[in-house]
Amino acid sequence: MALSLQFVGCGDAFGSGGRFNTCFHLTGERTNLLIDCGASSLVAMKKLGIDRNAIGLIVVTHFHADHFGGIPFFMLDAQFFSKRREPLTIVGPVGLEDWYERVMETAFPGSAHAARKFDLHLVEVAAGASAEVAEVTVHAFQALHGPPGGPYLAVRIEAEGRSVAYTGDTEWTPDLIPAARDADLFIAEAYFRDRPVATHLSLNTVEAHLDELRPRLLVLTHMSDDMLGHPDRASYETAEDGKVIVIA
Repeated sequence: MALSLQFVGCGDAFGSGGRFNTCFHLTGERTNLLIDCGASSLVAMKKLGIDRNAIGLIVVTHFHADHFGGIPFFMLDAQFFSKRREPLTIVGPVGLEDWYERVMETAFPGSAHAARKFDLHLVEVAAGASAEVAEVTVHAFQALHGPPGGPYLAVRIEAEGRSVAYTGDTEWTPDLIPAARDADLFIAEAYFRDRPVATHLSLNTVEAHLDELRPRLLVLTHMSDDMLGHPDRASYETAEDGKVIVIA
């Protein structure tokens, strides 16, 4: 059976193109997870009619607000409004436990340790390591998105015989090669067309390494206004809020 990935949000931190923050919803016969949960993700999920209680796993690449800032809204919605009862696992970089408390307390003081009617499991994974949750394997790779030790991850998720790789936010690093190689779907940041910017990928850079990456399907995401308006964008499969990719 095929997996399906919906781009709940594919925008950058600053809403370029009016897009929601990063959040991808991966589903299958036995799979129901999010990759990142940016600050606007709960609004986007409600707009798309996504059953949040059916989501059993959230994979976080790094702790910037446009990738992690939606966690407090997701958690409190689950606790008080959607009446969640099923357990939830969040997999993220080393430091997840501290960052979870920090983001919850910043958004809603007192919320980090409030009583819940569902179990929450926080699983930290270091670059070069893997985490298994139910029938899903999350492989973590070092991303370069700021000062060393951010921490920042690229991820490769394997479920139901399929693989989905995602760069997260990063400049070029050879660690992206094993993350993406022969992946059924490779979601790559393409912040600019050709402008070199520290901590982010350009489409030029992605193109220069495609022979090494060799994904079965490449989809570009996290595009700035520059990239959104570039004519070369039409030559590639690109993410759009609400767009669905079937991974057969």
